[in-house]
Amino acid sequence: MVNYVLAGAARTQAVAMIKEVEAARPGALERLTQGALAELRTWPELTVKDVPEGQAAQGCSVAGAYDYGPPPRLSVAMSASQARRDFTALHELGHHLQKSSFDLMEPFSREPDGGVLLEDAACDAFAGEILLPAHLVGHHLDAKGPTALAITHLWRASNASRMAVCVRAAQHLPAPGHVLLLDPTGHLAFAASHGERPLRRGSFQGDIPVIDRALTGSGRAQGRTQVRYRDGILGRELHTDTAPMDGYIVAVLVTDSAPWRAFTPPTAGSGPQSRNYICANCDEEYRSFEPACPSCRVPQCPDCGRCACPPRVLGRACPGCFIVHPPAMLPPNSDRCFDCS
Repeated sequence: MVNYVLAGAARTQAVAMIKEVEAARPGALERLTQGALAELRTWPELTVKDVPEGQAAQGCSVAGAYDYGPPPRLSVAMSASQARRDFTALHELGHHLQKSSFDLMEPFSREPDGGVLLEDAACDAFAGEILLPAHLVGHHLDAKGPTALAITHLWRASNASRMAVCVRAAQHLPAPGHVLLLDPTGHLAFAASHGERPLRRGSFQGDIPVIDRALTGSGRAQGRTQVRYRDGILGRELHTDTAPMDGYIVAVLVTDSAPWRAFTPPTAGSGPQSRNYICANCDEEYRSFEPACPSCRVPQCPDCGRCACPPRVLGRACPGCFIVHPPAMLPPNSDRCFDCS
């Protein structure tokens, strides 16, 4: 329920952002639709910076970043696609608008996280609304909801990026789910979620059912599958439809009411499933949602509090007295302690 409220709040916020742009810069919306980066470079109060792909902030859902300065700066990764860069620029402009207006910041006070999720979701919605007008979306996306093939047709009919199309398609999902954009290696290039936990950009999804068939075949596949969250945790089973999108795979996943099927009952499960582990130290079996250790990729055991990393040795045994001494009790160039050397 919370995610549905968030999606509605994000669209409401995006409409308010568009009104602010219209009031401050008459005619700018049309110019942003035709070329967002080119238009934003003419705004004297903003600095637009091109950065290498790897330098884009990882905390954002797109390959870009916003620094409120002063002066405010939009950073956009130098990707090959101009449409993708325009979407990123509009997303970062959304951050700028929301951090520069008391009216736009006011809804954040009602959010349990202070508006962090709402702000980023509103940035995506703002970019999608500008790049894909309602009449074009309505022409290609059926009232029952989007199929993967319909999303590719909408993308080809517009000047918008694949990401913008995924955002707009996710707004039309008939049930909780995701619209995913996967690169040829099976990694998640972008995800737009509706009523489900968001997925991490860059996560590997290429070996899960349906997605793997799409990647190794023609790009078209249907069936049920689970998406992978942090540390290999799998979500609930979802009805899935995929289609090729010029080197990428677009996938639509929903819990029920899949528009590509006559009848789709709700799938079982209510959320991500934790993984099973066996502790390397105390041999206890446990399940965990906690973040994994960056070294061994295993979360801490709730019984002994240790991961799978080998125990840290804090000293060394002296062969003379057979006592384990701390490093300070051992001379630098000797294997014996000070008492024995």
